Amino acid sequence: MKSLTTLIGTICLMGLPIGQASAFDIQAGKSQVTENCTSCHGSELYTRKDRLVNSRKGLSAQVQRCQLALNLNWFDDEVENTAEYLNQDYYHFNK
Repeated sequence: MKSLTTLIGTICLMGLPIGQASAFDIQAGKSQVTENCTSCHGSELYTRKDRLVNSRKGLSAQVQRCQLALNLNWFDDEVENTAEYLNQDYYHFNK
């Protein structure tokens, strides 16, 4: 019985790093926006009533399109950090 409990505990702990690895770096996302996005446009793009982005998934896709258009060569985590910063500050979509 003890080995079964140990096995279950080990499996549960193995899931911990996965959850932690998906945590967003909001400060990094804010820096990305400041350095690359608002230098071309202000925050009005994120707050206008007729904005095109209408979901958290769509926000990630739009950030990906923008960084590709600007040839920034961001990694996926940089795209997600930026999208999450924008979501927390402007969009407020559910995940």
